[in-house]
Order: sequence, then C-alpha cells, then structure tokens
Amino acid sequence: MTDKNFETPEGDDEVRPGAEGSEAQASGPDAQEPELTVDDILGAEQNVDAAAEDATLADLESALLADLKRLQAEYANYRRRTEEQREVEIERAKGTVAKDLLPVLDDLDRAQKHGDLVAGSAFTAIAEKMRTMADRLGLVVYGEAGEAFDPQQHEAIFQQPTPGVTEATILEVVEVGYRLGSTELRPAKVVVAVPAE
Repeated sequence: MTDKNFETPEGDDEVRPGAEGSEAQASGPDAQEPELTVDDILGAEQNVDAAAEDATLADLESALLADLKRLQAEYANYRRRTEEQREVEIERAKGTVAKDLLPVLDDLDRAQKHGDLVAGSAFTAIAEKMRTMADRLGLVVYGEAGEAFDPQQHEAIFQQPTPGVTEATILEVVEVGYRLGSTELRPAKVVVAVPAE
C-alpha cells in the first residue's frame, strides 16, 4: 500500500469545520439581519433608480395601451368600411342582373297586352317565373296613368294639352320605370297631360 499524507500543505486556504475565522461562524446568529415581512417590503421607500424605472414602465404601458386602442379603432373602421363596400357591391351586382332582365320583362308585358299569355301555357309559366325572380331581386315597377308627373322619376316623351287638367298628369305609360332599392334603373316613359291654354 502507498502512504497517504493527510496533512495539509502550508499555504492551503481550505476551511475546516471548527476552524476559527471561518465564514460559518461569521454568519452566525449574532450577525444575521432581521427578517423582512411583505408589509415591510411594500412600505419601504423606493430609491431614485427604482422610481425612475417604474415611471419608464408606466410610460411604456400607457403608450402600448394607446397603440392598442388605436389599432382596435382602426380595425372597427376597417370592418365597417368593408361591410359598407360589400353592401354596395351586392346592390351593384343585383342592379346589373336587373338591368339585363328589363328588356325581357318589357317583352312579357307586351305579350300580355296582346293576349299572347294564355292561362296554362308554358309561355305563361315562364313569364310568372321571370316576374317572381324580379320580385325576389327587389325590382319595383313604377309609373301608372293618373299619377302626377314628376320629372325626377318620369321621362315625358310627349305632352298633350288636355282641357280640365290643372297640373301635369300621366295620361299614358309607354314604358314602365324600374327601381332597385333607392337606385333608379330606368325612368318611366310617359305621355303627359298638361293644362290646355
């Protein structure tokens, strides 16, 4: 077996238990700081650096909150604008379809006036389906004989002086007008009875 030297060499700073001057004895119960409670910590005054850091954090927090509110407002406005544009595009698409249907509806009206739409015929069934589709689109027909003439809604193609008439009145409707919602697709073309002089 080999000899083991358990002696510590002279310059060794190893601390041995029970040795004087060790940190264990220096941090004994006499040198301990008093225990702090939560109330002590919360009630303590802040130093200048901590107060400045709190102020910086508060400024950053308020800036972030303002940015969040601005983004929320921008998003709400974006959604509102998008919804409005969507409604406008839907109305525009309906208007395009309805304008394309107007000549067909005019032909159906002429066929009915000439007696070509006989009850029970296939042509009558198709005419009813076309009119139902126009109603579902929201297409409104206007312009009837006897109504007061309104140059904003009616297009006068002829004025006929008529005795006994006090104001311009629709005498005959040549072509009915059509409206889709608040949009006028086509004015009614009418013959107007005007007061005779």
